[in-house]
Amino acid sequence: MMKLLLSALLLSAGIIAQAQKYTISGYVTDSRSGEPLIGVAVIDSGTSLGTTTGNSGYYSISLGQGRKTLRFVYLGYEEKTIEVDLTGDLKQDVAIVESASTLTAATVTASSGTTGARSSQMSAVEIPVMQIKTIPAIGGEVDVIKAIQLLPGVQSGTEGTAGLYVRGGGADENLLLMDGVPLYNVNHLFGFFSVFNADAMKSVTLYKGNFPARFGGHLSSVLDVRMNDGNDNRITGSASIGLISSKFNIEGPIVKGKTTFNVSARRTYMDLLMKPALYYANKEGKDDEMNYEKVGGGYNFYDLNAKITHRFDGGDRLSLSFYCGDDKAKVSMEDSYTGNIISWTPDGTQVDTGRQDYSLTKAKFRWRWGNMVGSLRWNHEISPRLYLSSAVSYTQYRNNLGVSIDEQESILHGKVEEESFMNKAGIDYNSLINDISATVDFDWRPDPRHDAKFGAIATLHSFRPGVVSMMQKSSSTEYPEDNIDISQEVGDKPLSSTEGAIFIEDNWSVLPWLKLNLGGRVSAYGVSGKTYFSAEPRLGLRALLSDNVSFKASYSEMSQYIHLLCNSNLSMPSDLWVPVTSRIRPMRSRQSAAGFFYDPGKYEFSVEGYYKSMDNVLEYKDGASYLGMATGWEDKVCMGTGWAYGVEFMVQKKIGKTTGWIGYTWAKSMRKFDREGMEINDGRPFPAKYDRRHDLSATVTHAFSKKFDLSATFVLASGNCGTLGYDEFFVEDMPGSEYMGSSWVEYAPSRNNYRMPMYNRMDIGMNFYRPSRRNRTTSVWNISVYNVYNYKNPFIIMVDYHDEWDEENGQYVGYPVLKKLSIFPIIPTVTYTLKF
Repeated sequence: MMKLLLSALLLSAGIIAQAQKYTISGYVTDSRSGEPLIGVAVIDSGTSLGTTTGNSGYYSISLGQGRKTLRFVYLGYEEKTIEVDLTGDLKQDVAIVESASTLTAATVTASSGTTGARSSQMSAVEIPVMQIKTIPAIGGEVDVIKAIQLLPGVQSGTEGTAGLYVRGGGADENLLLMDGVPLYNVNHLFGFFSVFNADAMKSVTLYKGNFPARFGGHLSSVLDVRMNDGNDNRITGSASIGLISSKFNIEGPIVKGKTTFNVSARRTYMDLLMKPALYYANKEGKDDEMNYEKVGGGYNFYDLNAKITHRFDGGDRLSLSFYCGDDKAKVSMEDSYTGNIISWTPDGTQVDTGRQDYSLTKAKFRWRWGNMVGSLRWNHEISPRLYLSSAVSYTQYRNNLGVSIDEQESILHGKVEEESFMNKAGIDYNSLINDISATVDFDWRPDPRHDAKFGAIATLHSFRPGVVSMMQKSSSTEYPEDNIDISQEVGDKPLSSTEGAIFIEDNWSVLPWLKLNLGGRVSAYGVSGKTYFSAEPRLGLRALLSDNVSFKASYSEMSQYIHLLCNSNLSMPSDLWVPVTSRIRPMRSRQSAAGFFYDPGKYEFSVEGYYKSMDNVLEYKDGASYLGMATGWEDKVCMGTGWAYGVEFMVQKKIGKTTGWIGYTWAKSMRKFDREGMEINDGRPFPAKYDRRHDLSATVTHAFSKKFDLSATFVLASGNCGTLGYDEFFVEDMPGSEYMGSSWVEYAPSRNNYRMPMYNRMDIGMNFYRPSRRNRTTSVWNISVYNVYNYKNPFIIMVDYHDEWDEENGQYVGYPVLKKLSIFPIIPTVTYTLKF
């Protein structure tokens, strides 16, 4: 099949009209900021053929000789038309103006050239950054992942978390890109927020299927986030302060018309807010100067984004981008006691011995995790029809968890120490991933009917899956023979692997009503002397049934060479990424989709059906737990198969004072583990953890004026699945002993046999805009309310026992009952932003 696809691509690339053609090329930018615009449709009015701008805002279209009229169309901007007399290759940069009728609100939609009824791309959505900023959020902290969770085909996982479960896939099956560089962990605050700062973003695109051949390495989705280059004309920015975090963004020219910068930073201050509470708690726990209990701790995270872009005279562009972010959590406890040692005479009289008993215990818990990403990208116009984008990048994900205890005890006689005891113990857990990558992409546009891309990527992975360092040191003057001084390090050794891929794809307008997206990707992964190869064909089709109605179909295959080992149902920083091995094979997926799209103008309607099969997916064995130890993890997991299918409906209004969308998904996601020695659930199929039959979401924004807008979201969905034990039985592990080594074991007839109650929630948000007299600054007050009607959605379902008196037997009898834990009640927040 790959040979046929490659032959078709070569044939299609060679079919170029014999008439003399010339090429118009250049960059499309925002007229005010000079920011390159991604996905602008460039259309020849005479033939209705066209192209779109790429990630650097570059376009190229080859047309016949003569006078031509080109239209530049982009959502939220005024359409621009230029006329040229084409007698040779022409370089034409174009600046387009933001529409004066565009109000603050926007909706989830796309420019007509990238997605929509006329494009060959399906199962993809572009999300305007302005829409992300208006969606109500927990604590007023807007988040791109929360916006994506409202789309059809995307599950949110546990309430409030930033996990993504796309079309039946797992949380680790999403390729998350920041300026083209992969991120391993995008979660802050244990998954409640993501690392993407909306103030630094230019564009957000989610691919749920029909994956372009340039993307690979993950099964379920691609989230492509592009960061702002910076304003080319003047210094602009914003600063915000909210209940849990503050942030700022500043951008502008370093050399006007040549070099720009963009810097954004964000930090929470939950650790500062905790200090008053800890102060009063410690004040109450203090008896006197020498006897006290002291508790400390805090949590915070920060993000820092920076980007510099330089434009050379010949059209070349060089950009350097950087991201760094960390989460820090810590808890400390200190307990001190000092007391006189009293003795008694034979007649019971107390006597002060002049000796004192002094003890001090300190315990500390610290947890730190984060990402560091850097890339250097060079864009070069080789010819008007061939454009090069190359980059080198570095990605690091780090995780450190430490627990320590320090105990001291002394017997003092005056100032002389008679006896002493000291014990220090600690455990440190470290995990680290480093990636160094080099990529080269070519955009080749030989003819208006063809928009071809090809390139290659090579990555060197370095894993340190999990290393545990333990130490203990103790000494006693009374029992010196029991002194201890030991240290030990356990865990897997560092492991390196290499990954490479080549790809080719072409958007081919075969006929005015028929468009094909042909592509193929070949990848290889080498680890510990073992090499895996994978061929991944991609095919998309669009047939226009009328000017605004189309039918689309697609087929794509994906491979994944890295697995995520999860300790719990939440996305935790302690979850470990590990590569495939000689025993654990790469995961594979095959996805087919088809749908109808109707785009009459103000509204857009779509319905898609999909079927996805997955192979070599991982689950823990029954009763297995990971507990942060990487050694021997292969013995604790099973490989199996999975499948998912569903239907997605979406209606959206793209323009006007009132914008928004309604999305509905009916879906099913199943797993089966029946391979010899890897059976789970006795080899019978069972629903995946985040299998949901029904998922309805709606969002609406209404701009009453340029000074006030109102937005609301509503979610109604089936509950997640979980494994619920129906009974317990007693197991005696040690023969001849009734209790020692024995335990109660929970019995569950099948995995994921219980479904939580239906989930529903409504959020609202209001924005008040107040420009200054000279319109140099604008103040924005945002008031958001999460979970407006305070519905108690379950975060965790627990089994508890209720005791009732049995009069017939004269004893208490325990009955199992289910209890739900809800952690997100109604949460109002206020945020202030100053834009300048």
